[in-house]
Amino acid sequence: MKKAMVYGNGVSGKGARKLLEHLKYEVIMVDDNTALSSKEAYKYLDEVEFFIKSPGIPYNELVKVVQDKKIKIIDEIELAYNYIVDEKLPVKLIAITGTNGKSTTTAKIADMLNFAGYKASFAGNIGVSLAETVLEKPDLDFIALELSSFQLENIEDFKPYISMIINLGPDHIERYSSFDEYYDTKFNILKNQSNDCYFIENIDDPEIEKRKNKIKTTSLKVSKFNLADVYVKDDKIFFKNEYITNRKNLSLKGMHNLENILFMVATAKIIGVESSIIKEFLSVASPLEHRTELFHTYGKIEFINDSKATNIDSTRFALEANKNCLLICGGYNKGVDLKPLAELIKDNAKEVYLIGTIAEKIKNLLLEINYDKNKIFMLENLEATLLFLKEKLDKNSKGTVLLSPATSSYDQFKSFEHRGKVFKELVLKIFG
Repeated sequence: MKKAMVYGNGVSGKGARKLLEHLKYEVIMVDDNTALSSKEAYKYLDEVEFFIKSPGIPYNELVKVVQDKKIKIIDEIELAYNYIVDEKLPVKLIAITGTNGKSTTTAKIADMLNFAGYKASFAGNIGVSLAETVLEKPDLDFIALELSSFQLENIEDFKPYISMIINLGPDHIERYSSFDEYYDTKFNILKNQSNDCYFIENIDDPEIEKRKNKIKTTSLKVSKFNLADVYVKDDKIFFKNEYITNRKNLSLKGMHNLENILFMVATAKIIGVESSIIKEFLSVASPLEHRTELFHTYGKIEFINDSKATNIDSTRFALEANKNCLLICGGYNKGVDLKPLAELIKDNAKEVYLIGTIAEKIKNLLLEINYDKNKIFMLENLEATLLFLKEKLDKNSKGTVLLSPATSSYDQFKSFEHRGKVFKELVLKIFG
C-alpha cells in the first residue's frame, strides 16, 4: 500500500489525511500533541512516497531531514489541486492572498457568487481545508481560496483561474529572512498562471507594483484613488466606465472594506455577474466575525471585537475608525517593528490596556514618545482587563472598548478566532 506522511493534525492536516485515504494511501500522521511524535516519525521516513507539511509548521529538524533524504514535500493545497486536475472536477479556483483583508474578501466572494446563482464555497486559510472541500463538494462551480504566505511556499503546479494579492505590508518576520522574501512568497500565487487566467492587481500598493514584472497573465487593475479597470470616483464605484454603486449604499464600511470590495467587483465582472446583482449584494453583505465586530453595548459603551487584527496595519484601520477608544492590544511577539503601533496608539487611543508577551515592549515605546503613563494599563490577559474595566466604567460612561491586538494570539490562545470568542464570552459574562 502506498504511504504518505502528514505533519500537523490541524485543519490542513486533517483535510490532507481524508483526501489521501480516499486515494487509498496509508497515512502516517505526525503531531507532537495528538498523533505520532516528530521524534518517532524519523523511523518511518524511508517508507513514504511524499511528505505533507502543514503550513503553520516551521522548517524544523524533521522537515530538514526530509529535505536531505530528497523526499518530496508538498502542501495540502497542492495535493487538493492535483486531485481537481486528475478527477477533472468542474470547479474553478479563485485564489486570494495579501497581508490584510484576505478573509473578508474570500468569504464575501463566495457569498456573492452564491447570491448570483452559482454553486460556490470558500476554503483555505479561512478555516476549511481545500482537500476536504473538493472531496465533499465535487460539483462546485467556484471555490474562493484564502492562502497565507505559508501555504504558498511549496507551490509547484497550483494554477488558479483568478488570483489576487489584496495588499502587502510588514508581517511574519519571525518566519522569513526579510520582508522582501515574505512579499515574493506571496507572488507564488500566480507563478503558473497563463493567458487564460486572470490576476487582479492593486495599483495603489507600491510593493505589488515593484513586482509587476512577475505578472504574466491577463491583469485587471483596481484602485481607490486612480483610474483603473475597477475604481472609485466621487464616492462611486465604477467598472471601466460603468457605474456599479455608491459608497453610501455599501453594507461593509471603512476604507479597508472599500479595497476588499474592489476585488469583489473585479472578480464578479471576470465571471460575468450582472451589475444589478453586484449592487444588490454589496448593499446586504454582512461583516465577518472577529473583524471590527460591534457585538455588545453596556449602557453607552460599545464593545468591538477586532481579534482578526493580527498585524499593525489591521489595527490601524480599526483605530482610525474608532478614535478616542479604550484599546486592548498585544499578544505574541512576531518580531516586527512596533514603533508605528506606538504612534498609532498615541494618535488614536484614549487609553491602552496591554496584554501578552509584547506588552512591556509596547509600553516602553509609548513612554519613549511621551504617551501619558497614566493611560497605560498592564493587565496581562483579557479577563483581568475586563474585570478592571468593569470597576472603572458604569452605564453612564460613554465610549468604545476595542480589542485590536495588532499581533498573533499564540502566546495565550489557539488562534485569533479563539481569542475573539473568549473576549466575547468574557464581555457578556462580566458586563451582562
